[in-house]
Amino acid sequence: MKVAILAGGLGTRLAEETENKPKPMVEIGGQPILWHIMRHYYRYGFQNFAIALGYKGEVIKKYMLDYCSLNSNLTVSLRNGQVQSHRDCNLDWLVELIDTGLHTNTGGRIKRLAPYMGNETFMLTWGDGVSDLNLQDLLAFHRSHGKLATMTVVRPPARFGLPILEDNQVVEFSEKPQIKEGWINGAFFVLEPGVFDYIEGDDTQWEKDPLEGLARDGQLMAYRYTGFWQCMDTLRDKRRLQGLWDGGNAPWKTWEDETHASIGYGTPGLHRNGHGTPALIGRL
Repeated sequence: MKVAILAGGLGTRLAEETENKPKPMVEIGGQPILWHIMRHYYRYGFQNFAIALGYKGEVIKKYMLDYCSLNSNLTVSLRNGQVQSHRDCNLDWLVELIDTGLHTNTGGRIKRLAPYMGNETFMLTWGDGVSDLNLQDLLAFHRSHGKLATMTVVRPPARFGLPILEDNQVVEFSEKPQIKEGWINGAFFVLEPGVFDYIEGDDTQWEKDPLEGLARDGQLMAYRYTGFWQCMDTLRDKRRLQGLWDGGNAPWKTWEDETHASIGYGTPGLHRNGHGTPALIGRL
């Protein structure tokens, strides 16, 4: 089953980080948040990815092309340019990197991925949000109802600490808890190929006509999830995720660390807790 990841937006609310790279390449713990998302899917058995590129897509291409080299011990012959890796890359991923246009909207990007989905059920998420969601449970729910689309809905974290008051006394205080009321789109979808018929073209916003049409036709189901979920829209969000990672308390880290040393990408991460559309294809 393919996993489609939208990674082409401008990331304007993270301008300090995204001037030279797309938002999915903003690092948490020394690795792009895109890597964290893909590791989570891989933990649940998903290894085929189609990434919709746009803004600075070449940065993601280069990262994928260089990943194995940067995470292996190498012997390089300067005489003839031959490179020998001393171990296989530990991630058995097949990654399709699809240029979906600089200004294409979210629905348009999804539609441009249609030729790569194999006319089968597929997963979809954004390249800027992490969760400890059990993806096999999500898939089982989707298969149980027989509709075209399943959308994970979550309760977002509060931006500020939440005091519980009795008269003028604070009897309980939670620092940035999950909001107890209201649900929002958490962007972990399971979809059938029929959803492409709801997308008109490049200017279509997925969250408008397609989802509204699916809901109107009774083809959109909600998977309610009350566990950890966090998007990375702002520097405040990035700092929160980095703080959880540095403290060894990153709930979205559902995979086990490799036993061998890893060179990594950028600053080494601290993996301490247990919990027109050309395609470039590479296996990691």
